[in-house]
Amino acid sequence: MVIFAVLVLMNSYPLRSSQQMIFTSKESALKSSLDTMASALSGLSELTEENVAEGLATVEITGVSRAIVTDSSGKILYDTREVGNATGYQVFYTELVQALQGYDAFYTTYKDDAFRSTAAAPIVYRSDIIGAVYVYEYDRSQAELLQNLQKNLLSISVGIGAVVLTVSILLSKLLTVRIEDLLAAIRGVREGSYNHRADVGGHDEIAQIADEFNDLTNRLQVTEDARRRFVSDASHELKTPLATIRLLTDSILQAENMDEDMVREFVMDIGQEAERLSNITEDLLRLTRLDSGLEEEAQAVEAAPIVQRVCHSLRLLATEKHISLEVNIENECTVLATKGELHQVVYNLVENAIKYNHENGFVRVLLSAGADQVYITVEDNGIGIPEEDMSHIFERFYRVDKARSRAAGGTGLGLSIVRDTVRRRGGAVDVRPRAGGGSIFTIRLPKSRKEGGEK
Repeated sequence: MVIFAVLVLMNSYPLRSSQQMIFTSKESALKSSLDTMASALSGLSELTEENVAEGLATVEITGVSRAIVTDSSGKILYDTREVGNATGYQVFYTELVQALQGYDAFYTTYKDDAFRSTAAAPIVYRSDIIGAVYVYEYDRSQAELLQNLQKNLLSISVGIGAVVLTVSILLSKLLTVRIEDLLAAIRGVREGSYNHRADVGGHDEIAQIADEFNDLTNRLQVTEDARRRFVSDASHELKTPLATIRLLTDSILQAENMDEDMVREFVMDIGQEAERLSNITEDLLRLTRLDSGLEEEAQAVEAAPIVQRVCHSLRLLATEKHISLEVNIENECTVLATKGELHQVVYNLVENAIKYNHENGFVRVLLSAGADQVYITVEDNGIGIPEEDMSHIFERFYRVDKARSRAAGGTGLGLSIVRDTVRRRGGAVDVRPRAGGGSIFTIRLPKSRKEGGEK
């Protein structure tokens, strides 16, 4: 539309400007001829055919097609037209009428591929109008120049329009093809094909959108893979204790003469598997709440009493395994979290450090504070974590040693709960191997400051 408007302007404005320039030049030329004729006749007190012809005999009238001189009544006294000479006739041209009234007149038109221009002026003798001079010009030469200009502009406009139309179609095709590729990729992802990628080249905004879309689908694919793996692992984890419970109950029901001690042992095993199911279900619910963002509002929590309480509750487990449990609290620390969250995080780490340790090993818990963060470090000299498993231990249901983990009663969700809980409170958790064996887990949580009794 913009280019069309420019082409219309290009085909109209130059023509109008040229036409106006021609009109101005013709007005100037015709008025010059009028002034020359009127000056030659201005000394006459009365106009007649003879003295007008005599007065104009020495005047060279050029650039006009016809010249007429009338008396004050409009009678033609002089006419330069050879064919159809109107000398002696009355004439009532609009220009002559205006001239006899004392006004200069000029008109020009462009019609039928020619310029037609007329002009008239009064002849004055001692303030009296004794006649009028009229000139007429019919010009085709300048009209042809104007027509050639119009044709050239039209040819140029057609050429530009064709080029613009061709380029527009090509650009539109290129643009729509890329957009169609992007739409096809979006539809594929909408149907669940998260591995579909938009192959859009270039460096413009559409290519950037395609790159962002591919990054989004990559994240969706990772999330979908994690979801499927989570569902599969959760199903497997729930299936194992259920199968064990069913096997034990079938054994009890099918045995006719099972002694009381054997029944008691089977029932105890069923109870352990039921407890394991309960733990898995509770951890799954806790992770679901974390994923849904259903969490209590953070508040200032004293970390020292909670750390001491967790270690006190796990000391019996450590004693049974002949493991030394040490607690070192450097100073009073207040964190932004909830008591339940902090208890769960510390409990999971310390319990893991005890469960996956050697006999006569040790577990050390250190609580310290920095300028803006509180640090909780759990160090042990247990079985350790292989280097290749360090980046996966916080994944859900991931186990370094699956057989030993199940024997220890773990669900494979504890470290995932620790990581998600700490992250949602603006903190972080990391792990590194300990020199001499074992692992060191460090939790960093935002520190709460109290000024004037407020957080």
